Amino acid sequence: MVETPGRLTLWGIEVFTAVAEERSVSAAARRLDASASSVSQQLTNLQAALGAVLVDRSARPLVLTPAGELFRQRAQAILNEAAEAKAELGSHDLSRLARLNLGVVEDFDAEVTPRLLAQMGDMLRGARFLLETGASHRLHDLLEARVLDIVVATEGPAPAEWMEVHPLLEEPFVAVRPKGAGETADLPLIHYTKRHLMGRQIAAYLEREGLRYESRFEIDSYASIMAMVAQGMGWTILTPLGAMNAGAALDAVEVAPLGGAPFTRRISLFARRDGLYEMPGEIAGLLRPLIEARVVAPSLARMPWLGDGLRLL
Repeated sequence: MVETPGRLTLWGIEVFTAVAEERSVSAAARRLDASASSVSQQLTNLQAALGAVLVDRSARPLVLTPAGELFRQRAQAILNEAAEAKAELGSHDLSRLARLNLGVVEDFDAEVTPRLLAQMGDMLRGARFLLETGASHRLHDLLEARVLDIVVATEGPAPAEWMEVHPLLEEPFVAVRPKGAGETADLPLIHYTKRHLMGRQIAAYLEREGLRYESRFEIDSYASIMAMVAQGMGWTILTPLGAMNAGAALDAVEVAPLGGAPFTRRISLFARRDGLYEMPGEIAGLLRPLIEARVVAPSLARMPWLGDGLRLL
């Protein structure tokens, strides 16, 4: 159906909100899985319907006009109401859900996420799925912006009041060093990037413990970090899940308890409270046996000394 220019539509409001947050038509188009020309046209139609210029397209990145800043608050309220209405209408038959936007931390890419999607595909046969993988802080931001409906990510300091949280896994941080290297005192630390939540957690732990290490490299890839450790270029602090994702490099390193005060992370499922009713809990129920079979059991087989430190929640 061709939309009449000058008509206020929910899709137009969603497009405007994406442009306002991304500050770019092309970035908003990628986020919405739409063409840049379609996003641009929707923005033009919305401005015509409101009789006001909302975006200054001459600026790079784009900036909102005063009218745009004012409408942005109204736009988010409209989208919030629409999302709640959609959830209420579908609350008695979620099997008919048309689309689910899911974010999963990259740690689960190989072993857990594909199997989860297969099971969810059977449970929600009529739904289309959008999957976003990446760092936990990015997934939390997308959940807050309502780009994603459900995320599986590392827990931060404290969940927001609007979140419902389903704990899944707790794991300790561990020391990873080249095989046969012994103590790490003479090796530089290869630091997981502090741009990500886990890297900031590691940095905070080192500060709490009063530990100072030479660190020339700060990297956001488990595989690269583990390959460098395997080559004797340094040591690192990761979690068992991060180490197990390293493939062949795992055979050339030693994984050992970190020592010091207890230092763990939790991975949980997050959703907007009451937004999808029972579905977040049902998806958490699908995840736990997958995590047990594909993460916990193989990790304990390789590192039995982890004991109860690695556990389902």
